[in-house]
Amino acid sequence: MEPVRYGTAAGRRVLLATVLGSSLAFVDATVVNLALPELGRDLDASAAGLQWTVNGYALSLAALVLVGGSLGDRFGRKRIFLAGVAWFALSSLLCGLAPDVGLLVAARILQGVGGALLTPGALAILEASFAPGDRARAIGAWSGLGGIGGALGPFLGGWLLELGSWRYLFLINVPVAVLVLWVAVRHVPESRDPGAARRFDVLGLVTGATGLGGLTYGFTAWPAHGAGHPAVLVPLALGVLGMAAFAAAELRSAHPLVPPEIFRNRAFAGANLVTFLVYAANGGVFFLVVVNLQVVAGYPALAAGLAMLPVTVLMLLLSARGGALGERIGPRLPMTAGPLLCAAALLLMSTIGVHADYLTRVLPAVVLFGLGLALLVAPLTATALGALDDAHAGIASGVNNAVARAAGLLAVAVLPLAAGLGAGSLTEPALLAPVYRDAMLICAGLMVAGAAAAFLTIPGRAPRPAAHHSFCDPASPPVRSRR
Repeated sequence: MEPVRYGTAAGRRVLLATVLGSSLAFVDATVVNLALPELGRDLDASAAGLQWTVNGYALSLAALVLVGGSLGDRFGRKRIFLAGVAWFALSSLLCGLAPDVGLLVAARILQGVGGALLTPGALAILEASFAPGDRARAIGAWSGLGGIGGALGPFLGGWLLELGSWRYLFLINVPVAVLVLWVAVRHVPESRDPGAARRFDVLGLVTGATGLGGLTYGFTAWPAHGAGHPAVLVPLALGVLGMAAFAAAELRSAHPLVPPEIFRNRAFAGANLVTFLVYAANGGVFFLVVVNLQVVAGYPALAAGLAMLPVTVLMLLLSARGGALGERIGPRLPMTAGPLLCAAALLLMSTIGVHADYLTRVLPAVVLFGLGLALLVAPLTATALGALDDAHAGIASGVNNAVARAAGLLAVAVLPLAAGLGAGSLTEPALLAPVYRDAMLICAGLMVAGAAAAFLTIPGRAPRPAAHHSFCDPASPPVRSRR
């Protein structure tokens, strides 16, 4: 298969399919945050129950996204992407029909499995399909066009919450998934790594999922039970042991989920460090801002959802330009400046309180935050994927997605605790207000740390592996690309 070129009809079709598929997973996470207050009232859910409505999805996604990337490299990225979209649709149906918070969390965990299959596939398809010189622009366009879904998500979610029920937020995924399947089957080329091992790293999967699950459960249970309770100590200890066992398993495995040698690439390791810090901050922001706007500032659900609309609009308009800028001047500068802009925005967001006026107190912070993300995201993603050869596109995308999801997962579990929630409720204004303020300050610190990590580890020019290979079906010779 000849490489797809950016700006052509074939390129637009591949972008459409990957953007629509990614939007399923991305928009669903943000829309659920918007619905948390109504979920808490309708299902009589505690703060921990609401956190697990978010974390159940994020946990299975973070734990299995490496599997999704590896399966795509082995058996075909398009094939695994399509399987993920179909799984996501069925589990969304279960979410919409859940009668209580326990079953909703269980369905959200299943939904995360679908997200883990489709999410790395979207980026791996872009990396393997587009010509080398067009990849940064394609990834930037993917980031920006994903903003359309992000822009429509809060608006549609708020409208459905006000006119109907939170259940519609999940049920609407089903027809969208059908559209994704139709576009992808017709227009996405198949690609795989023919040299990938067919055996599966079961030990790595089990230990990694155990580590993430234990840490998340322990931190989520901490506010209700206290630090010394067995319900906190046991899962935290299990989480630490699980992560240590995962590292040991990957070093010893002949076919690891995460080949340790890829982290010897400084650009890849640095990009994933920046990803962890930045997406931990993002996880806290998108979890708490819309809740704070409703509970503390008194905004209706629709207004709270629309409050973050400028972020997605700016991402739509500027992300492709951010990717092109990173390709032209190198990723270090935009990856340093972007988090610093976001940190400044979060300092402003920390002041959003009771009866906060949107135009003077909310909008300036939201616009600044959107500008920072537009400058950062495309160069960051392009650096993480471009540092390795095309044969490892799936695992590069899987690792970067796993790092991002794990960061957001831990942020949702840890931030309320670190900010002093105690045993309080996310739906009580007097208790949430100080927690929100301190959490935004912590997130600003994470953004500054991300900027420092980018400045110290990211190369001045875009990483250029010695050779890239794109392997496509049917069994055609590999296309060697030059940088």
